[in-house]
Amino acid sequence: MKDKITLKEACSIPNLLCYVRILLIPLFIWCYRTAVRPEDYYRAAGIIIASGLTDFLDGFIARQFNQVIELGKVIDPIADKLTQAAIAFVLVFRFEWMWMLLTVFVIKEITMAISCLVLLREGKKLDGALWYGKVCTAVFYFTMIILIAIPSLNLTSVNIFIAVATIMLLFAFLMYMLIFIRMKKQ
Repeated sequence: MKDKITLKEACSIPNLLCYVRILLIPLFIWCYRTAVRPEDYYRAAGIIIASGLTDFLDGFIARQFNQVIELGKVIDPIADKLTQAAIAFVLVFRFEWMWMLLTVFVIKEITMAISCLVLLREGKKLDGALWYGKVCTAVFYFTMIILIAIPSLNLTSVNIFIAVATIMLLFAFLMYMLIFIRMKKQ
């Protein structure tokens, strides 16, 4: 196994796209927190859509051009989780029940990080997201883009969107925990 990451690897297009996603986070937060007019909210939603496109592109390019490296396997989920946390955090200030989603998100991510570290110490690792993690992420982004772009959505719709995203987070969390438990027993 290779110990050092070269500058060429660190600056590959997939990794640069991950860095861009991380840099979009403060821009999104600023755009959303200062939004007043509908087009301001559309701009904030557009930033999240651009972030999602760079996420898709970095994975596609890495696989297509054989540029999958360990650094990318670390940076990509960090960029994803930081983006998701930022979205949920700013929406907590607008939507009352968003605290529920944010709490589940934080518990899920901390527990999964600890579980991964425990498995790594035993020489085991979960390699990549499973289908339910991908579905959960898609539901999360779809829901959050709606809530960001349409802040005047009626309360019932908002609460349904938040509940669905929270249920998907819980489902993915439970499914991953079953995998971690099974791997731990092996």
